[in-house]
Amino acid sequence: MLGSGMFRATVLTLFPEMFPGPLGLSLAGTALAEGVWSLEARDIRDHGLGRHRAVDDAPAGGGVGMVLRADVLAAAIDAALAPDDPRPRLMMSPRGAPLTQARVRALAAGPGALIVCGRFEGVDERVIAARGLEEVSIGDYVLSGGEVAALVLIDACVRLLPGVMGKEASGAEESFENGLLEYPHYTRPRDFEGRPIPEALLSGDHARIARWRREEAEKITRERRADILSS
Repeated sequence: MLGSGMFRATVLTLFPEMFPGPLGLSLAGTALAEGVWSLEARDIRDHGLGRHRAVDDAPAGGGVGMVLRADVLAAAIDAALAPDDPRPRLMMSPRGAPLTQARVRALAAGPGALIVCGRFEGVDERVIAARGLEEVSIGDYVLSGGEVAALVLIDACVRLLPGVMGKEASGAEESFENGLLEYPHYTRPRDFEGRPIPEALLSGDHARIARWRREEAEKITRERRADILSS
């Protein structure tokens, strides 16, 4: 039985065999096996219509491709969620709000999420409104379906769950956590092909090291993502 505080991810997809995929490996996989979080992949086609379990139809108004039916997806959502399930209902979509670290942290602090993975040319708009789906994007590009995007979202959340990462502070200085991209990292050898480790990192002066890391993070952010600094 699931613990009341467990992060629960339920994925609605036409390809449930894509899960857990990489989520079954490394830190996320260990945490999944230990019951820190749970994952359920449900096949939308279980609610398909007719002998062939049809889930899509031609777009109203004409056009190329097919559209995932509202009645089929609504039935899949209703079967996956109890009436009192508090989890947010997300749908991976390139037109959704960009996924940010702040949103990931908020999701990780909650009970989990129901995640809809679209396919074909899109999803009937009416089910998005009728079931209160929040569209989420992982970037300004188009994928073959929402499954890869769902894996990204879940991975980003799971790694923040208590006990998943080796050290509680290990995520505190990562990119986006403090409004900056992460500073550079170095390790042995001390000199690699004529490129030495910055002297500040070898000084043993913790204040100097912290100052160097902050300055480098600011520099990299200005060069690569000035939009973060201006937001």
